[in-house]
Amino acid sequence: MRIQASVADRLARLAPDQRAAATAPPGPILCVAPAGSGKTTTLVARVAWLVDTGVDPGSIAAITFNRRAAVELSERLAEALPADGDGAGPRIRVRTFHALGLEILRDAGRVVAPLLDREQVLRAALPSSTQAERRRLDTAISRLKLDLDVDPEIVAADPDAGPTARAFVAYERALAASGGLDFDDLVARAVRLLETDPDVLGRWRERCAHLLVDEAQDLDRSQLRMALLLAAPANRIFLVGDDDQSIYGWRLADVRRLLGLAETSLPGLRRVDLVTNYRCPATVVARAVRLVEHNGERFAKRILARHDAPGPVLLAPMAQEDVDRCLAVLRSWPARGVGEIETRAILARTNRELLPAVTAALIAEVPFRATGLELPIESPAVDELLVRARSMPTSGPVVAVLAALRRESSWAERPTAAALLAWAPPFRGLAELAAAIDDTRGRLTRLRRDDAALTLATAHGTKGLEFDHVAVLGMDAARFPSARSVAEAEDPGRALEEERRLAYVAWTRARGSLTLVYDPEAPSQFLAEAFEPWELEPAA
Repeated sequence: MRIQASVADRLARLAPDQRAAATAPPGPILCVAPAGSGKTTTLVARVAWLVDTGVDPGSIAAITFNRRAAVELSERLAEALPADGDGAGPRIRVRTFHALGLEILRDAGRVVAPLLDREQVLRAALPSSTQAERRRLDTAISRLKLDLDVDPEIVAADPDAGPTARAFVAYERALAASGGLDFDDLVARAVRLLETDPDVLGRWRERCAHLLVDEAQDLDRSQLRMALLLAAPANRIFLVGDDDQSIYGWRLADVRRLLGLAETSLPGLRRVDLVTNYRCPATVVARAVRLVEHNGERFAKRILARHDAPGPVLLAPMAQEDVDRCLAVLRSWPARGVGEIETRAILARTNRELLPAVTAALIAEVPFRATGLELPIESPAVDELLVRARSMPTSGPVVAVLAALRRESSWAERPTAAALLAWAPPFRGLAELAAAIDDTRGRLTRLRRDDAALTLATAHGTKGLEFDHVAVLGMDAARFPSARSVAEAEDPGRALEEERRLAYVAWTRARGSLTLVYDPEAPSQFLAEAFEPWELEPAA
């Protein structure tokens, strides 16, 4: 078999483990790809190798976990695949699961609009529900649709159906009455169509004869069903995943699906491991691996650092308030040289724990990006509450006025109310408080930028990203791992393992240095698992 020079050169640049995965014979393959091991590079090389060995590009499909990954993979494939006579490269189908479901439904002439927002439908169907109840129902409805494939009319006929089941029925009936569908339906209805219409199934099996699936550890049950339906019976499927990075249990992912693929779904599955983390310093790899090896639900595997991987892990025991912790982190990073671009990230377990990092960035006048982080001070409710406070008959300190307003009225957004009360003490009156709010909003407008070198994000929000310098806040007992998430889980032991995987993901975002910030009086058990006791003691 003769390989084009460009493809041969691409394969030659791969490490031996990456090359073995990229050129593995078609069949059911699981490529276990630890953090920083070059999984996207391997995926691109495999597609190039398939095309070069005679596979019709129209029969190759790659499914990614999110839109960002789909865009990146599409761009890299466009660069990697030789252009044809018209100057265009082969058309490889790259989709998210939801985009592929939409395409399958639309191709079969099924209704795919309007696509409705679940929160709005729940508000209309259950007008007395609270925001917290709707959040719980959001997960429950997804589980009933995607994991259990429940028929709402069967539930409606059950006289013993509980409140969650009845809410599900009300929601599905409201959705049906609107003539639309929700985001989960794009996958659930596509799977149902593939299972019941042989012509549709046959057509899409031809289009996905060689199927590549990224982030296989994050698949919910319906997504895995879709992939397996499309791949059968030849099972020319190439799954890339990492059990140590399965962090979306709340989105119905279950690491056991990946671990049990060979026994439950794909007999003859061949496993190919990528073994080198090319991203992180050796110190980070050693500590992160030592941490995650405490998990029981994982593949036995070897994870190495590249041979020239310098960079420190910095333990930062700090008893100060979180804003002061964040300021200390910002000041600890080395100054950038002229024209030098270094990316930095402050990561936390939750969005709420990122708010002190925003305050620190404003104090230090450091531009930052914080995608999806909604700050209480930006809420229109702040202005509404100030207007109402000015109309209160109560006089005196601003704290007293706001407290009286809170007692005498029902504030729709209690986090905003609490935030106002927290801001109020330094100010003598409402006018002074309002001026400070305007000033802070102005600085936010100036410093919050999409091109900033500093990223503030949750550990979940940085999956697939990397930075030169990373600091992880709140490596404290009860905060990380989240005591609440573990205590409220159906299986606390498995929830703790997912928290451990989340810490592993956060730590392995670092290319140059990793700083772990913790309370010296109450360090996280994860630090105790990754370090020796003497290492965690504050310097004398």
